[in-house]
Amino acid sequence: MQEFPKRKAIRLKGYDYSKAGYYYVTICTYNHKELFGQIKGDCMVLNEYGVIVRKAWQEIACHCPNVELDEYIVMPNHIHGIIIINSPVGDGHARPVNQNKKNNNLSVIIGSFKSAVSRQINKLNNNSFKWQRFFYDHHIRTEESLKNIREYIINNPAKWADDNENIINLKSPNREPDMILTGRACPAPTGQFY
Repeated sequence: MQEFPKRKAIRLKGYDYSKAGYYYVTICTYNHKELFGQIKGDCMVLNEYGVIVRKAWQEIACHCPNVELDEYIVMPNHIHGIIIINSPVGDGHARPVNQNKKNNNLSVIIGSFKSAVSRQINKLNNNSFKWQRFFYDHHIRTEESLKNIREYIINNPAKWADDNENIINLKSPNREPDMILTGRACPAPTGQFY
């Protein structure tokens, strides 16, 4: 029988991720493929998949009543966001209500979000979309840290040119881009602002 390598734990050992607080998360596509749109100037222009990601992110608080969302940005191959857990959380996009506190935490919220996005995108592209298995998280402990992370998120599109993961994303000609207003308001192709 083949033995699989043991995965390194990336969550903070002993920390209760259902605990009230501010959490900064980054979730990446598998192999960092740029699937959600492209950066034009210092604005993120979402394609159809990016719009799905944005909508699912915005719906997190609808599915988890004890959760609020702060700043976020969908980038070509990842999403950054701040999730505020006000008290132990309930169910999410794809999971039933679970009274087991261990299952009502940040990982459940992110897993539910990833599942909802994957399901919707895979309906469009014959099951070829994947997320990276894990996600990055940081428990925000100070106002200064919160301020710095918010600024990082807002300015992320403007700094995309410096990112090592930046590759040109080929856009399908029959998909209309959509814009997000996190960061700087971007002019729409018609010259109007979204």
